[in-house]
Amino acid sequence: MIQVDNIVKRFGGIRAVDGCSLAVAKGSVTGLIGPNGAGKSTLFNIIAGMLAPDGGSIMLDGRDVTGWPAHRLFREGLARTFQIAHEFARMTVLENLMAVPAGQSGERLVNTWLRWGAVREEEKKIRARAEEVLDQLRIDHVKHELAGNLSGGQKKLVELARTMMWHPKVVLLDEIGAGVNRTLLAEIAGEIERLNRDHGYTFFVIEHDMDLIARLCDPVIVMAEGRVLTQGSMAEIRANAEVIEAYLGGGKGKPGKVQHGAA
Repeated sequence: MIQVDNIVKRFGGIRAVDGCSLAVAKGSVTGLIGPNGAGKSTLFNIIAGMLAPDGGSIMLDGRDVTGWPAHRLFREGLARTFQIAHEFARMTVLENLMAVPAGQSGERLVNTWLRWGAVREEEKKIRARAEEVLDQLRIDHVKHELAGNLSGGQKKLVELARTMMWHPKVVLLDEIGAGVNRTLLAEIAGEIERLNRDHGYTFFVIEHDMDLIARLCDPVIVMAEGRVLTQGSMAEIRANAEVIEAYLGGGKGKPGKVQHGAA
């Protein structure tokens, strides 16, 4: 689904991403971990069209999308969430979802004057889809609440719900567990598993919670110093001496001691 080949991104004299190559298989839940400063978020921002690479290429479902802007990638089927939720705080949860589909006829002022019936019918369909998604994620009870009033975990669910409004090919999840209590995090993980299993969603996940990565992801890709260090199952990653060196420094850790929260 995603093929990254030799991507480079420089900030001044620093190479935040330095010849990174990796692949995300269609229908997989692939994890991306690594120590702070490894280049994970920069790579996500490049894949999602928020940053242009200085070199290399990106393929999405067999199509070269290198340098495409975020809105164009979204229409091509790539959606993402953020470590800090980007909700429309003064809109209701339902309105947050209804704003997602691109090219709505009501966005053109002339249509609201001359084709108001068509605009109303389209809005009814979008609303129905939004209510269906909220019901699937079991957050329909907050649909009329202002999104800015929700808890951090609920906002993460709203972000996940917004990705579902466009039937994406692949979803980039950037620290979906950050600031979320363990009970709600288990629910979010369950929804990701269900979307992957029942609807074939492909997920690419940055996460600091090693327990969540172990539950959701196979394979797990490890980045260090702007490039891929290794990849494999979580059991293989935890036993890898190079990974322990990258996380803990000096090889002082023991296999299996890649720490919780150390991604």
